[in-house]
Amino acid sequence: MTAAPMRRRTPLPGISSRAWEHPADRGALVALRKLKGFDTVLKAVVGLVNERAVRLAYLGSAVRVDERQFPDLHYALLDVASVLDATGEGSALGETLPEIFVVADPSINAFTIGIKRPFIVLTSGLVALLDSDERRFVVAHELGHALSGHALYQTLLMRLISLSGVLGSVPVGGLAVRAIVAALNEWSRKSELSADRAALLATQDPAVALRVHMQSASGGHLADLDPTSFQAQGQEYLGAGGLRDSVLKMMLVENASHPFAVVRAAELRRWVESGEYARFVGGGYPRRVDDAEATMTDAAKDAAASYTEAFGNATDTIGGLVHDVAGYVGTAKVWLDEQLRKRRGGS
Repeated sequence: MTAAPMRRRTPLPGISSRAWEHPADRGALVALRKLKGFDTVLKAVVGLVNERAVRLAYLGSAVRVDERQFPDLHYALLDVASVLDATGEGSALGETLPEIFVVADPSINAFTIGIKRPFIVLTSGLVALLDSDERRFVVAHELGHALSGHALYQTLLMRLISLSGVLGSVPVGGLAVRAIVAALNEWSRKSELSADRAALLATQDPAVALRVHMQSASGGHLADLDPTSFQAQGQEYLGAGGLRDSVLKMMLVENASHPFAVVRAAELRRWVESGEYARFVGGGYPRRVDDAEATMTDAAKDAAASYTEAFGNATDTIGGLVHDVAGYVGTAKVWLDEQLRKRRGGS
């Protein structure tokens, strides 16, 4: 794999992650943090994760990207990091970019994990499938996750899923954990929309972004796909309303950490058509120096507006149910704890 020539992109110095974060990304995290027991589970699971051991596992079993190994990916990271000013003053990453590992796995996947020092993992199947520009978009997508601090929650989600079989045998505790996993999956789906926006700002080529989603949906049959038909398919899915369709959609994505590829393409196109993408590339983006002045009230309003629109269009019922389940689970656990306490007292 040789390094491909890089087209000039408009640099975005000092850009804040608020520029690309989907309002529902932040809204889902707010709901997640309200779940009874979430803080306890977070601390416990983070304590179980030996980050050094996880990195050593990839260091010993995968290929670390540098200027000699998968140089195309190495220079792609430097390119998109430069556009997003990823190591500039005030960056969440400081002065160190995430490492990239390519793991032998025929599936098409990429993820960013780690708590103190996040790193990016790409599967060999994804690297083989995509061309140089498409790989750059994926690298930028993962860098967006790292800059937004998503790696912590992604690590938590992966760990909880691996433990879900054991925790599921505990009646009340298992119920609480399943609710947290459901909420984490809801957040994860929204965070993917955020990272897609970051990748588009970094690569500045909507056609490449669309190709990545088309490749993901088709498994590599790009020559057999039509961009217009693919986008129309996404709009048809989003536009399917009514209670039955909403329930069916909820069931389809309940345990999924990623939105469907056609949905991601449609959501990104919607963002471009909103005018924000062009405005940000033109320099009118929020900056990190102003992050301290950004209020939670504004973020909550944006999140509420996003979910209200989604519910009004009957396209995202799962988000509302996760919000409700958070309260129900907390109430049920308090009631059960009280009953157990009374029984122990009576004994």
